[in-house]
Amino acid sequence: AAAGPAPAPRPTPVPDRPDAAPTGGADGPTAAGRVAVPASEEDLVVPLTGVRKVIADKLSRSRREIPEVTIWVDADATALVETRRAINAATPDAPVSLLALLARICLSGLRRFPQLNARVDTEGQRIVQSRGVHLGIAAQTDRGLVVPVLRDAHLLTTRELAAALAETTAAARAGTLPPARLTGGTFTLNNYGVFGVDGSTPIINHPEAALLGVGRIVDKPWVVDGQLAVRKVTQLSLTFDHRVCDGGVAGGFLRHVADCVEQPALLVANV
Repeated sequence: AAAGPAPAPRPTPVPDRPDAAPTGGADGPTAAGRVAVPASEEDLVVPLTGVRKVIADKLSRSRREIPEVTIWVDADATALVETRRAINAATPDAPVSLLALLARICLSGLRRFPQLNARVDTEGQRIVQSRGVHLGIAAQTDRGLVVPVLRDAHLLTTRELAAALAETTAAARAGTLPPARLTGGTFTLNNYGVFGVDGSTPIINHPEAALLGVGRIVDKPWVVDGQLAVRKVTQLSLTFDHRVCDGGVAGGFLRHVADCVEQPALLVANV
C-alpha cells in the first residue's frame, strides 16, 4: 500500500452562484451544501419565457389542481377510414379529414355525457356544465403547443367542421390566430398520432374537465367474427377530472367513441 499511488483528492462541490459557499462542518460540506454544477459555456440555455412559459404554467397548474385519471381502449378504425374515403369520393371538392370525423364523434359523445363538457369552479365550490361545446384542437406549432378553439362546434355540420379545422390549424401554425381564439374551450381533442405514437396520458387543458387523445392508425392483427384479420387499429385515451364524474360516465363516453369509430353507422344514427 505504501508503494502504491497517493489517493486522489476529494472533489469540492461547485456552488450554483459565485457568492454561494458550501456549508458543513470540519469534515466537509453537508448534503445541503452539495449544489448543482452551473451550466457551462457549451450548454444550450433556453429561457423559459413567452409562449413556452405560458404553456409550462398552464400545464403545471393542471397537474397541481386536477385529480386526473386516464383510461384507454384499442379500436378497429377500418370502417372509419373507409367511410372517410367514401365521403371524399362522393364530394371531392369538399374533403373531410379523419380529425373532422373524430371531432363529430366527440360531439356525439358529449351530447350523451355532458358531464365531461364542464369545468370545476373551485372558488364557488361547484361544477359548471357548459351549454355549448367549444372544442379545442391541440396543434403543434413552431412556437409550441397551442389549443385553438372552435366555438359552438356542436352547431356545425361535419363538412363545416372539416373546413373550420383546416382553417384554424393553418392559422395556428402561421401564428395569426388572435388570443381570443386560444381560450374558452370546454373539451379538447388531441391527435398525437401524427407524431407516430400509439398512446399517451395527456394533461388536461385547464380549466376543462376532459381530453380525448387519438394515437396513430396502423395495421394490426385483429379478430373479426372469430377469424384473424389485418385491420386499421388505433388507441383512444380519455383523461378526465375525477371531480366532475366517476368511471362509469368516463367509460361510457370512451366506449361510445370507440363504438362510433368501429361502426360509423352508429354515429349517423345519433346525429
